[in-house]
Amino acid sequence: MKIDSTTNSATPVGETRSRTTIAKSATTAASEVHLSELAAGLQASGDVEPFDSARVAEIRQAIANGRFTINAEAIAERLIASASDLVAAQRRS
Repeated sequence: MKIDSTTNSATPVGETRSRTTIAKSATTAASEVHLSELAAGLQASGDVEPFDSARVAEIRQAIANGRFTINAEAIAERLIASASDLVAAQRRS
């Protein structure tokens, strides 16, 4: 590429492609998505908990009022349980 110092824009040297050719190749590449088996399984699983907007609003208000406390022990226990579940699922696969 050669940079034109008067307009601060790059001009291609050699082979050039039209914008439509570039757009078509970008669209084709972007439309091809391949999911791993795990991702497809997670996407297909129906055991996703619903979003509770009332609970989120309650927690947001508690944080704003300074009443929200963090239970580090409960978080650690759930994190370990989640990691154990993931390891067990990988071993079954």
